[in-house]
Amino acid sequence: MNIDTSRAHSARVWNYWLGGKDWYEADKIAGEQVTQVYPGIVRTARIQRMFLARAVRYLAEEAGIRQFLDLGTGLPTVDNTHEIAQRVAPESRVVYVDNDPLVLAHARALLTSSPEGMTAYVDADVRGTERILEEAAGVLDFSRPVAVTMLGILGHLPDEDRPGEIVRRLMDAMPSGSYLAISDGTNTNATLNSATTNYNARLAGAYTLRSPAEIAEFFEGLQLLEPGVTTVESWRPDFPLLEEGPPVDCVCGLAIKP
Repeated sequence: MNIDTSRAHSARVWNYWLGGKDWYEADKIAGEQVTQVYPGIVRTARIQRMFLARAVRYLAEEAGIRQFLDLGTGLPTVDNTHEIAQRVAPESRVVYVDNDPLVLAHARALLTSSPEGMTAYVDADVRGTERILEEAAGVLDFSRPVAVTMLGILGHLPDEDRPGEIVRRLMDAMPSGSYLAISDGTNTNATLNSATTNYNARLAGAYTLRSPAEIAEFFEGLQLLEPGVTTVESWRPDFPLLEEGPPVDCVCGLAIKP
């Protein structure tokens, strides 16, 4: 397993902000650098994780989805996608996709499935949509609805990579009744913009903040569920959100394919 510990990696920095233990000194330095400039990043990371739980629970409980394609998995923590989905429906099938060898090493060790369901892992970059779909087809039935989750991943794609086209290629392969969940950081806060610029200098791969309107464009051709594209703490909150604080600079949405 080839892991470069000399430069920060987004999945490990995110794990640091979430209070995890799977990070190296370079990740801590990068994470602390952002925290010093923009202390709200820790709260943002945790509330974004709570959106994952609410969205997957909605998809499993209310929408009846039993198949999930989780792109940009990140390091395993409490309440991963398969745990939430299989708590509602043990037969749920989940395919995780990530390109960080440390994420995959932990995924193989920790992300186990219920006996009735199935969990699989694809070692791939999100840009490699054909490979992702080909390997995921070994677990997921693309003739039945699938929930595609892209939480905190599209910011890792610069505009020149045409992230909107990547989203469309993925959703074009999904049948009617499938869902797309997205969350990503926004460029609406000057302090966060400055912190992100400094963060990118330490990161193995930059993060691109976008406007809420630009993030909403990723849902083109899909039907957004209420309340539409909104801040992550405002999307169907069903319990108090940690400590009180200012709105987080991260938006999200959930949409269905007609």
